[in-house]
Amino acid sequence: MSDDKNNIEKKPARTPEGMAGLAKGLAIIESFGQTHEYLTVSDAAQYADISRASARRCLLTLADLGYLTKSGSQFRPTPRMLRLGAAYYEASSLPQLAQTHLENARNELQESIALAVFEDGYSVFNARCETERIVTSIAKIGQRLPAFASATGRILLAGFSDDELKAYLESADLTALTKSTITDKKKLFTRISETRSQQLEISAEELEEGLISMAVPVCNPSGETIAAMSMSASSARISMEKMKHDYYPIVKKHADALSRTL
Repeated sequence: MSDDKNNIEKKPARTPEGMAGLAKGLAIIESFGQTHEYLTVSDAAQYADISRASARRCLLTLADLGYLTKSGSQFRPTPRMLRLGAAYYEASSLPQLAQTHLENARNELQESIALAVFEDGYSVFNARCETERIVTSIAKIGQRLPAFASATGRILLAGFSDDELKAYLESADLTALTKSTITDKKKLFTRISETRSQQLEISAEELEEGLISMAVPVCNPSGETIAAMSMSASSARISMEKMKHDYYPIVKKHADALSRTL
C-alpha cells in the first residue's frame, strides 16, 4: 500500500439521524480529491472507511448516475462529477469576475453581452450586461437553452471529448425550434467539431426566427472551456459576415481577458 493510503484520516462518526448511504457516497467522491485519477473497490473501501460491499454499491450507483465511468476494475470521474465541485465557482465567483468584462464588451460594441455555463444538457445564462436595445429575452439570467441549438451551447459542447459529445447527442432531445435548427446527429457532431477548431460559433435563426447569436469560449488555466461569452442581435440588422469580422474580435478579446483572470 502507498503511504497516502495509510495516512487517510478516519471519518468522524455520523449522527443517528444521518443518511448513511449518502455519507458513504460523499466520502468516496471526496477520495478522488486526494490526487487519485481512479479508484478500485478496494481503494474506495479503504479511503472512505467502509466495507467493500458498500464501496462497490456506491461506485456502481455513481456510475449509473453518470458521475463515474468504469473501465475494468477502475472507476474514474466524469465531467459531471467535476461540475459538482465547480458548482459554487460557476454560481458565484464566475459571474462576479465576468461582470466587468461583460460591461467592457457591451460598452465597446453597444450590444448586449452574456455569459453561460453548461448544466445537464443546457446552456444556462448566469451573467448579462444589456444595452437599451433588447433584442430578445432568450439570454436573460437563469434562462436554459438546449445546448445543441444555441451558440453558447455548442461552444460548451466543443469542450467535450468526442466520446462525451457523442453520448450527449445520443441522449439529447434534438427537437427543432425553428425551420433552421440542425437536428441531424452527424451534422451536429461535424458542426461542433468545427466549432472546437475555430473557437467560435455563430447560430443564425436556430433558436428564434430573426435572431443571430455568436459565442466564444472562456477557459480556465488548464485550457478547459468553463463558460461561453456571447452576443445576440437581429439578423435583419447584423449579417453573419459582419458578426464574424466586426464583432467576433472584440468579444474574443474580452473573453480572453476574463480567461486570464481565472
